[in-house]
Amino acid sequence: MVNQGMADTKTPLLRERKAAEHARVTYAELFFDLVFVFAVTQLSHAVLRHPDGPGLIHATVLLLAVWWSWIYTAWATNWLDPERGPVRLMLFVMMAAALVLAAAIPDAFGERGLAFAAGHVIIQVGRTAFFLWSAWRAPQHRRNFARILSWLVFAAVFWIAGAFVKGEARLLIWGLALGIEYLSAAVGFWTPGLGRTKSQEWKVEGGHMAERCALFTIIALGESIIVSGSTVMGMPWDLPVMAAFASAFLCSLAMWWIYFSSTAEAASKAIEEARDPGAIARVAYTYTHILPVAGIIVAAVGDEWVIHHPLGHADFKIAAAVIGGPFLFLLGTLLFKLAVFRRWSRSRITGLIALAALAPVALSLSPLALSALSTLVLVAVGAWESLTPRPAEKPPEHDGIKPGLKPEKTKKR
Repeated sequence: MVNQGMADTKTPLLRERKAAEHARVTYAELFFDLVFVFAVTQLSHAVLRHPDGPGLIHATVLLLAVWWSWIYTAWATNWLDPERGPVRLMLFVMMAAALVLAAAIPDAFGERGLAFAAGHVIIQVGRTAFFLWSAWRAPQHRRNFARILSWLVFAAVFWIAGAFVKGEARLLIWGLALGIEYLSAAVGFWTPGLGRTKSQEWKVEGGHMAERCALFTIIALGESIIVSGSTVMGMPWDLPVMAAFASAFLCSLAMWWIYFSSTAEAASKAIEEARDPGAIARVAYTYTHILPVAGIIVAAVGDEWVIHHPLGHADFKIAAAVIGGPFLFLLGTLLFKLAVFRRWSRSRITGLIALAALAPVALSLSPLALSALSTLVLVAVGAWESLTPRPAEKPPEHDGIKPGLKPEKTKKR
């Protein structure tokens, strides 16, 4: 894709910024994100209502669709200027479609399948068509978004078709639609007659993308706090319940600590300075970032179950949520760090091993004890990363050299 600094006369709806200027997240984008607070809450409740195998598969499909519609909008506003009237209007229309999508989540595999599919298609196809129209005079944008639109229209056929069948057939067809959408970015949106987009063409503004995904993480963490708070309100405030509530809060706090301690800000600078920022952002934000979000949602589900039943022996679903949520979160942040900095995090690998070690004894522990131990692992990882001196957070491709500059040759002695 093209640089944001194109002439206003040619592409008036694109952001304009100087080379050293950070493209801030606008209030219109924050307002748009409010709908996804509702969507994340709906996903948590969907897991709580159907914690069996089919229910978890359905929730995973719905989460993947919700994330894809949101992250593509984040990419679009990385270039489009939400301060311009038409762009802001587009966001509000997409917001209405997202509200329908979120409201349909509880019965998306039942009677409201068409509402969910239509909401997703309107967001994906409508936003991309708008971008294609708004940046028509920018050749690289035009070619790229023509490719993206082709893939999304192809996927839309399966989203709508899946809404008219039921049961496993819907799951299969929607799974195919998701596969098309998730594959598209990986193959550079290759389209017959239009070719493919090279990652070097995606001139991503690292600070804006990092901030957008960080705010979505805050949304997920906020939802987990709401779940814990609303659950404890209806319970007797005895010692086990309050201890479970405290463990749930500390779990959310530890996840915030790990995510925001240093990596989030360092990642935005690393992506901005990278030789191929589009390739890094595609892996780190588009694909990898869904894992910590999923981990937060699963952990919130586990927190509710633990607050309801802190004592006795943990059953399989409680153990899976209490261990699985933090595990997914740490795995996602580990892969995120690897994608950006090309470096494994020893603290997060150790945390994953410690969580896995809880699995064999999980069913012999009380839900409260299991929750406390998994929370302790996250706190330990956060403390490790805060107290241990860290190396400079740069991908090896930087080598201390700004993009576009050639290293000086060493003089021969």
